[in-house]
Amino acid sequence: MTWWALIRFLHVTSAALWVGGQLTISLVVLPLARDTLDTGQRGRVLRAIGRRFGQFTGAFFLPVQITTGIAMAWHKGVTWESLYYPGYGRVLAAKLLLFVAVMVAAMLHGWANGRGRPAFARAMAVTSLVGSLGVVLLATALPAT
Repeated sequence: MTWWALIRFLHVTSAALWVGGQLTISLVVLPLARDTLDTGQRGRVLRAIGRRFGQFTGAFFLPVQITTGIAMAWHKGVTWESLYYPGYGRVLAAKLLLFVAVMVAAMLHGWANGRGRPAFARAMAVTSLVGSLGVVLLATALPAT
């Protein structure tokens, strides 16, 4: 195993844990909380889960994604100009733009949750989740180099 294989492993594993965590919360935890907890308990539990997931995202997932992503781009010789080229460059550019949009949606979700705007928070959570799946789709569409 080379260092670059380890860096790619960390990038993919971090992304899998982040997107998998979003899916687990959305598809498993939220429906169970709605079915089993009263309104007050549900709010406290879901805020605590969201806060903890946000802490992991800020402390682990995001730094690993950005650091390993920059390292892999440098290793592959990606430049700002190459992001305009068809194929690898444009797919990577689309992935980066969607990743930024997902981060903005995730931050707006946390903000809306803290301000007591559940409908907007829910919309931003769905936007973040769908966008995250799009980032994974674009990552799998990157041509092998």
